[in-house]
Amino acid sequence: MGQGYFITGTDTEIGKTQSAVELIRSYREQGKIVLAMKPVASGCEILPDGGWWNDDVARLTAATGQTDLELMNPYRFLPPVSPHIAAREAGVEIELPRIVDHYQRLREQADIVLVEGAGGWQAPLSDSLFMSDMAQALALPVILVVGMRLGCINHALLTAKAVRDSGLELAGWVANCAQPPQAAYAENLATLKRHIPAPLLLEIPYRPAA
Repeated sequence: MGQGYFITGTDTEIGKTQSAVELIRSYREQGKIVLAMKPVASGCEILPDGGWWNDDVARLTAATGQTDLELMNPYRFLPPVSPHIAAREAGVEIELPRIVDHYQRLREQADIVLVEGAGGWQAPLSDSLFMSDMAQALALPVILVVGMRLGCINHALLTAKAVRDSGLELAGWVANCAQPPQAAYAENLATLKRHIPAPLLLEIPYRPAA
């Protein structure tokens, strides 16, 4: 049975998928079998053949070579809105046992499974269910992706504290420049390294094409 990690972020659109792809590449270079899971994806498109497409899922599967999209992405919604709104509009209830079952099946096939959340740590999945509840149901160590921009220190430290207060291990964090480098980048990075109680796993530079 492989090891799993839950990838969360300080916000939405701060590079969780890019960070997951970089981690997948790194683990594969070490000779490990790596699979990914995106339990909930909003902003999907229906293809002419009746299939569906989502950018995050497409990038993850390109990195791992997975073909069973139903297993790695059990919940998908068309509108690019918060999952709890998209699920309500679709008349779907997001069920944690189903997500845990899919994860366990993936874990049997890999050395490492990276589970990417949607939005931030407290992004809602329903009126009473949050992304943090999913992480706790999976009982996985957490990797925090920090979008290196103005305000990131406050967001990162609050999220790191929330993860630890949930009883889960904060396994590490990623510094991702999803925007052009901020002023005083080096100083901000040093501050985060001093105050986040986990190792810096990756530092991803700004890449406009990505």
